[in-house]
Amino acid sequence: MALFRTSNPALNEEAFRTRAAFGEAMTVQGTVNKTGLLLLCVVATAAWTWGLAHSETPEAVYPWMIGGVIGGLVMALVTIFKKEWAPFTAPLYALLEGLVLGGISAIFERSYHGIASQAVGLTFGVLFVMLVAYKTGVIRATEKFKIGVIAATGAIALLYAVQMILGIFFHIQVPMIHESTPIGIAFSVFVVIIAALNLVLDFDLIETGAQMGAPKYMEWYGAFALMVTLIWLYLEILRLLSKARRR
Repeated sequence: MALFRTSNPALNEEAFRTRAAFGEAMTVQGTVNKTGLLLLCVVATAAWTWGLAHSETPEAVYPWMIGGVIGGLVMALVTIFKKEWAPFTAPLYALLEGLVLGGISAIFERSYHGIASQAVGLTFGVLFVMLVAYKTGVIRATEKFKIGVIAATGAIALLYAVQMILGIFFHIQVPMIHESTPIGIAFSVFVVIIAALNLVLDFDLIETGAQMGAPKYMEWYGAFALMVTLIWLYLEILRLLSKARRR
């Protein structure tokens, strides 16, 4: 069923195929509530590493960030492949990712004062705009729209993977990813747009899951999926703002 295609690995046809056999079913409002709880988890641990990075021993933040990266990846994979565990793994994922975001935000903040608050504001601003655009029908998750967003997201992921390999083994950097040249800034703008469009796919999949009567635990799964996209969006906005500041 093409309706269920999405570039977000946390949302796909398999995720919503099983209907609730008994008990409560998934609702959009329930997913919104779970997303709010996950955001609180992110903020709580982000505040910890943010404070640690601004302490007398800022280097102490790095083990927490590394642990957050590794643990967050593990929890994300577990949630994707064991979606019925989402009520437990999604909050753990949010807590671990908060450790990473707090540290990264503090590092950027030291170089560009005020950048973290700007990135947070823009992230939620984009979320609100995309939600309104989706609800009013300005942007529709049509088949062509989905294919385009999926293709663009895949291309970005491939480019990042190539950059990682080149950086680790050959110490080569892809200029447009890191440099603040006009091309580098344009690339970051493009990535931010694609991340924002992924929110539309997420909204569509969550709404479809609720209409199909997916099991209640899928609210946590849908909230987790939104967090994956929001975290990506925030990091890309942070990168874009840093490039603009360097100009």
